[in-house]
Amino acid sequence: MCEREPLDCCGGLGNVDLSKMDGGLVEDFLRHVDLTDSSFWLAVAAIAFNPLFWNTVARWEHGTRALSRLLGGPSLACYCLGVVILLLNVYRSHSVTVAMKTQARWDAMDRPAVFCCGVALMVLGTTLVVSSFLALGFTGTFLGDYFGILMEQKVTGFPFSATENPMYWGSTANYLGLALVGASPAGLILTAIVGVAYKLAIMFEGPFTEKIYQERSQRPKHQ
Repeated sequence: MCEREPLDCCGGLGNVDLSKMDGGLVEDFLRHVDLTDSSFWLAVAAIAFNPLFWNTVARWEHGTRALSRLLGGPSLACYCLGVVILLLNVYRSHSVTVAMKTQARWDAMDRPAVFCCGVALMVLGTTLVVSSFLALGFTGTFLGDYFGILMEQKVTGFPFSATENPMYWGSTANYLGLALVGASPAGLILTAIVGVAYKLAIMFEGPFTEKIYQERSQRPKHQ
């Protein structure tokens, strides 16, 4: 009876240096990212600045009511801050787009399947952002809680039934989709920074917003 020799594809797995394969891919990826490009760092600055700005201003307003007094009421003050946040987000999107266009495309990403995945992510992201805005309204979206404009009850319908913080993750999905459509390694890095910035914002906003509503629920007990 003949003995079968074990399969020895590519000289055996012991002869395949996976670290070199991964390292080569990473090196190729990084070669398409120019960290000396000023537009890349402008995009990074815009990504980092936006949540820092709106959280700082909103907490300042919650503690002082300065904007509400200056503008004659909390509703107008909230709308003004909301418009500023929208403009800052438009600039952020513009800066990310410019950074992607000034950087090289990566052939490994420049494929129809990747492009289609990018489009699908942008459709998903836009759906999450728009449906979140419709569920919360303008003041609910733009930190109305910090101005004393509290919602009657927590929103639990779609998209909040699918994921927490759908506005933030929908926005992140949009940036990821844009990076895939543009076959942009720089866009992937900027998307990761967007995700980290939003995660940090959630860590600060979540507990503080819960505290605001806890104070409201306890208020009648002290009256």
